[in-house]
Amino acid sequence: MTKELRNFAIIAHVDHGKTTLVDALLRQGGIFRENQAVSERALDSNDLERERGITILAKCTGLTWGNYQLNIVDTPGHADFGAEVERVLSMVDGVLVLVDAAEGPMPQTKFVTGKALKLGLRPIVVVNKVDKAEARPAAVLDEVFDLFVALGATEKQLDFPMLYASGRQGWAVRSLEDPQESLTPLFETIGSHIPPPQGDPQAPFSFLVSILESDPFLGRVLTGRVYAGTVSVNSPVQVLDRQGKKIEEARLTKLLSFQGLERVPVPSASCGDIVAIAGLKTATVADTITDPQGTAPIPSLPIDPPTLAMTFSVNDSPLAGKEGKKVTSRAIGERLFKEMEGNVAITVKTLANQEAFEVSGRGELQLGVLIETMRREGFEMSISRPRVLLQEDPSSKERLEPVEEVLIDLDSPFVGTVVEKMAARKGSLSDMIPMGVGRTRLTFLVPTRGLVGYHGEFLTDTRGTGVMSRLFNGYAPYFGPIEGRRTGVLISTVAGEAVAYALFFLEERGALFIAPGQPVYEGMIIGEHTRENDLDVNPTKAKQLSNMRAAGKDENIRLSPPRPIVLEEALSYITDDELVEVTPQSIRLRKRYLDPNERKKAKRAGEGL
Repeated sequence: MTKELRNFAIIAHVDHGKTTLVDALLRQGGIFRENQAVSERALDSNDLERERGITILAKCTGLTWGNYQLNIVDTPGHADFGAEVERVLSMVDGVLVLVDAAEGPMPQTKFVTGKALKLGLRPIVVVNKVDKAEARPAAVLDEVFDLFVALGATEKQLDFPMLYASGRQGWAVRSLEDPQESLTPLFETIGSHIPPPQGDPQAPFSFLVSILESDPFLGRVLTGRVYAGTVSVNSPVQVLDRQGKKIEEARLTKLLSFQGLERVPVPSASCGDIVAIAGLKTATVADTITDPQGTAPIPSLPIDPPTLAMTFSVNDSPLAGKEGKKVTSRAIGERLFKEMEGNVAITVKTLANQEAFEVSGRGELQLGVLIETMRREGFEMSISRPRVLLQEDPSSKERLEPVEEVLIDLDSPFVGTVVEKMAARKGSLSDMIPMGVGRTRLTFLVPTRGLVGYHGEFLTDTRGTGVMSRLFNGYAPYFGPIEGRRTGVLISTVAGEAVAYALFFLEERGALFIAPGQPVYEGMIIGEHTRENDLDVNPTKAKQLSNMRAAGKDENIRLSPPRPIVLEEALSYITDDELVEVTPQSIRLRKRYLDPNERKKAKRAGEGL
């Protein structure tokens, strides 16, 4: 019996339970044995995904339920990885819009749902986590309907089926009065509501690449959907870029379908199938793989432009090469251009001196994940402070800068502090809604510049209880200067190892970033000064030995724990004349010019003196 095919994506805001629900679907679809030990959020296989508790890369999986073959795409929920979502939506015929029963629709829900509705995809709404104490499913359902209307949904899209669910407990119901037993109602709704894939199986073969991965055994693996025709292993194909130019001819060495957490070899694939293809050396994301007689590429979605840029350069500090093996500009450049090939939201440009690269992306998290991935691969780099990418109004020649919609849920006592901080960052409050149980929801429009580095401060201001979500809103006239860091830094004047005796006397000057025994060098930032100016210090100065005191009479030296340096916080902490030195084992702060005389020259040149 031929299985009926259904392709759908699960889209939602970060931490609304997408990956957990997929786990439950796979388990009840028979992919896992009843006694099989499977890690929670099995699709989050990347180390960084597990550590951060977020989905970074879109992934495909599949299962058989009754007479249906279900191909599921699990998508990222963070706005910085929105390009991943945009690409994979072209592979599916419907979407599950997953919404937290307490939080309701959030910025990323709005962003991805808008993309799906514009493509004409029919939604199924699942109100998840209805077992939470603060759940408000009826109000959330009204908010979802209002969101669909605001996004321009058609009458057909507004006539969506809805279910209540608990992904963690593994059940879904059409009414809260129904027995909460399994996900069968959700399986039934997917089969009846999501349409089967359209296309002509007799037409010439045509396939759009949506995801690029690297496999140690298969090489480049391209995942996408067959839009027309049929293809078999060893079939000759050609690759067309977005403009229709032929860029490669080859034979397909492997065809793989998705079954649970595995890719399973298949002899052929036909119209509507989501499969992975191996055997091509040049094809990349948004390219079309066709029959040798094909001439027209499949249109692909335009990607929203990047809003932030950083400079990746060779690590030229005195400690360079002591922890990492990949330290040359050539190695860094090859890795960055390889990343750009598979991640269409990132652009890389070689700078004039050939030793540095400008990397542009959607936000701090996306670029931070790239840096963290590279350091784990053995790279050493110097990274500049993130800067926003400005545009120019073609008619008025006015400078425009990216603006983000920021939605904040927090305990009501902290509202005043957050509103004050946002105002200092040129943010304007557009909405304030009481959420009950002492919580308030604030909505701001804030220039992207003002949000760089704010998240850590926000968590401190709200005692860790606040939740901040961001969504690119558009471009607006330049908001003017925004006040940056108010304090200077403590800069080492010598190379060597930090000594407890010296650090003890430096503590009164400010908070320290290093501990005794750590290596330092001239120009390295070892702490934060309590005043606005930078201060040159010697952290290696040992106590002078003399006969003035008897041995054993001195007081013990007690130091406060050093302030830890986290990558994202470090990137936002530095100013334009500073860099973050990233190695596989360390994250250090340093001045761009290590020599104090060079720093003075650069400062005079910058001031036009």
